[in-house]
Amino acid sequence: MKPGTDPRILSLAAEVAKSPEQNVPVILLKLKEIINNTPLGSSELKKIKQDIYCYDLIRYCLLVLSQDCSRIQGGWTTISQLTQILSHCCVGLEPGEDAEEFYNELLPSAAENFLILGRQLQTCFINAAKGEEKDELLHFFHIVTDSLFWLVGGHVQLIQNVLQSDHFLHLLQTDNVQIGSTVMNMVQNILQINSGDLLRIEAKTLHSILDEVIFKLLSTPSPVLRSTATKLLLLMAESHQEILILLRLSACYKGLRSLLNKQKPGIEFRHEFRQLISLLSPKVYQEVQEQKLHQAACLIQAYWKGFQTRKRLKKLPSAVITLQRNFRSKRAKILLKLKRQKEEEDNRLQLQLEKQRAMRLSREVRLNMLEIVHPGQVEKHNREIEEKSALIIQKHWRGYRERKNFHQQKPSLVEYKAAVTLQRATLKFLAKRRTKKKLFAPWQGLRELTDARRVELKQHVDDYVRRHPSSQMSDVASRELHSQAQERLQHYFMGRALEDRAQQHRDALKAQISTNIEQLMKAPSLKEAEGKEPELFLSRSRPVAAKAKQAHLTTLKHIQAPWWKKLGEEAGDEIDVPKDELSIELGTLFIGGTKPP
Repeated sequence: MKPGTDPRILSLAAEVAKSPEQNVPVILLKLKEIINNTPLGSSELKKIKQDIYCYDLIRYCLLVLSQDCSRIQGGWTTISQLTQILSHCCVGLEPGEDAEEFYNELLPSAAENFLILGRQLQTCFINAAKGEEKDELLHFFHIVTDSLFWLVGGHVQLIQNVLQSDHFLHLLQTDNVQIGSTVMNMVQNILQINSGDLLRIEAKTLHSILDEVIFKLLSTPSPVLRSTATKLLLLMAESHQEILILLRLSACYKGLRSLLNKQKPGIEFRHEFRQLISLLSPKVYQEVQEQKLHQAACLIQAYWKGFQTRKRLKKLPSAVITLQRNFRSKRAKILLKLKRQKEEEDNRLQLQLEKQRAMRLSREVRLNMLEIVHPGQVEKHNREIEEKSALIIQKHWRGYRERKNFHQQKPSLVEYKAAVTLQRATLKFLAKRRTKKKLFAPWQGLRELTDARRVELKQHVDDYVRRHPSSQMSDVASRELHSQAQERLQHYFMGRALEDRAQQHRDALKAQISTNIEQLMKAPSLKEAEGKEPELFLSRSRPVAAKAKQAHLTTLKHIQAPWWKKLGEEAGDEIDVPKDELSIELGTLFIGGTKPP
C-alpha cells in the first residue's frame, strides 16, 4: 500500500480483486462518483487519478471494454459510462516511472477500443428496428465519440493514430446521416485542436478521408451532412496549403470546382460553401498564396529583428565585464610571461655561476694535488687523469652508441617478439586441434583375431605359466608365516614408539640449542655485560661446557707458552689438555641447569 492512497480507491480495488468477473463493470462505475465529487483541476483529483492508475483500475476498464457487450451487466449504458471514466482518468494523469508504457501502449489501446465500440454501436444502430432503441443507441454513440474527443484533446499525439485507423475510416464511410455527421463533427473538432497531424498520416489514408468528405458533399441529399462536410473540407483546405494545392492540381480532383458550382447550397452553410469555391478558384488561390507568403515573410522578419534586438540588449550589460575580464587576463598573462622570463634568466645566471664555481674548485683541487705530488710524478699523474678522462668519454660515447643502436633495432625486436608470440599461439592452436582430433576420432573397432595370432597368444600364455609356476602352501606353513608376520609387526610398532620418543627428545634438544644460540646472538659482549647478563653465556649441556672449557684452556696455554715453543705451530692447531687437569677445572665450573653434588 502506497502512503497517502485514497481509502475509496483502495477499497474499490480490493472489491474488484475479490469480485467475480461479471460484477467488475458495475463496481468500476463507482469511479465516476469519486471523480465527479472531486474539484476539477485540483491536486486531489490528480492524486486520485494516479492512485487509479497505480492499482490497475484503468487496465480493468480497458479489459471490460474489449469484451462482448452482451456479456456485460447493464449493456451499452455501462460501457458508455466506462468510456467516460476511462477518458477522464487518462487526461491529466502523470504516470511517473511507467510513462513509456502508458503513452506507447495504454493510450493507443484505449483510442482503438473507443473506435471499435463506435463501429459496434454503428452496426447496432443500423440494424435496430424501433425508433426508441435507435435514439438510445445514438445517444450512446455520442457519448463514445465525446469520450474519444476528450481523450485525444488531452493527448494530441493520438490524433495520428485515430486518423490512420481502419475503424475510423469505416465510421466515416457510413451512409447514415446521423452517424456520419457525428463522426465528421468529431474530426472537425480534432483538427481544430491540432491540424498538423493531418499531414503526418499516410498519403493513401489522407486521400481516403478527402474522397469520403467530397463524396458526402456532392452526393448526399441531406443538408446536415452536406453542411458538416463543407465545413470540414473548408477547415482542411484553410489549415494546410498542401491540401488546397492537392484539391486544385491533382488529377483525382479535377473538375471539383465545376461540380461545386453546379450544387445548390443550403441556407445554413451558404457562406462556407462560397468560401470553399473561392479558395479553389485560381485568382483567389494566387492572392491567398501571396498573402500567406507576405505574412510569413513579415513573421520571419519580426522574429529575426526581435532576436537580434534581444541579443544586443542581453550582451550590452556584459560587454564592459567581458572587456575588463579580457584586459585583466591579458595583463596577467603578460606579467606571468615576464616573471617566467626573469626566473629563467636567474636560473641561467645561477647555473653559470655554479659552473664557474665548480671549475674554480676543480682547478684548486688540481693545484693542491700538484703541490702534494712529487715533481717526478707529475707527468704520471697527468697521464692518469687523461686516461680517466678518456675512459669517461669512451664510456659515454659507447653508451650513446648502444642506446642509438637499440632504438634502431627496437622495431625489428618488436617484430621478432610478435613473430614468436604468433608462432607460439599457432603451435598451441595446432596442438589443441590434434588433441581434439584424437579425442573425437571415430572408434574403428577391434580387429578380429586370426587363427595364427590366436595360436601365438596361447603359446605366450603357456610359456609364462611354465616360467612362473604357482606355489602351493600347506595350512600349517601359512599359520606359521602368519604368526611370524604378527611378531615382526609387533616388534616394528614397539620400535617405532621408541623411535618417536627419541625423535621428540632430539627435537627438544634442537629447540633448546636454537634458543641458546639466539640468546647468545642477542647478548652483549663480556666487556659490556652487567649484573646477571653473564649467566646468558652459561650452557646447560655438560658436553658443550666441557668443549668450551677445553677450548678456553687451550687458548690460555698457547698465550702463556714461551715464544720458542710456538715455533712451527699454526693458529688452527689443537693442543692436548690432560684429562685430570680438565676434570679438576670442570669441578670448579658452574654448569647451568645441573644440581650441585
